[in-house]
Amino acid sequence: MLEVAPDSPLRQATLEVERHVADSGWDQPPRLFALVHTAELLAAQPDLADQLGDPDGYTPVEQDGVPADRTVEDVLPTLMWPDTVHGCAVAVERVMLPPSAQAGLPEDPDELLRAVAEHPERQEVRIVAAVLRDGSAHTTVRGREPEDAPLLEGPDLVPGLVELLNASMS
Repeated sequence: MLEVAPDSPLRQATLEVERHVADSGWDQPPRLFALVHTAELLAAQPDLADQLGDPDGYTPVEQDGVPADRTVEDVLPTLMWPDTVHGCAVAVERVMLPPSAQAGLPEDPDELLRAVAEHPERQEVRIVAAVLRDGSAHTTVRGREPEDAPLLEGPDLVPGLVELLNASMS
C-alpha cells in the first residue's frame, strides 16, 4: 500500500510548484522559487487576496532563471536568501536509472552521460524539491512516461538536492 506524505504547508507549496512547472510541459530549464509566508505577502499586498491561497501557507515566487552556463548544483550553494524568504524550491529534469542498472557504469563524466542517455532502462523525471529554514523538506518526482505517471512524494526522495537547498538557506 502506498503511503501519502502527511499534509503540511510545505507539501502544499511543493505540489503547487510541481503543478505550475508541469503546466509548461517537459524540456524546461531548472526553475527556482522563493517560498514566502502567504500572510506576510497579503499584509504587504492586500490586493492579492483573491489570487493567493491559505494565509497560513507559503506562496512560491518564481525567481529569475538559473544561468544557462551553470548547473543548478553549482548555483544553489552561491545563493543568499533575504530574511523575508522562509524557504525555497527548485524544479529540475533529470534522467534516472534503476539501482540494478547502475553497476558497471563508466566513471568518466562524458562516457557516463552517453551511457545513461543510451540506457534502455533510463527514465526521464521532473523533480521538485523544497525546504524551509527549519530544515524541513518535501520532494516530488514524476516520470515523463507514461503520460499519467504517478507523482511520488516524500521528504527525502532526492537527499542531495535537499542538502543543496538547505545550504542555500543558511
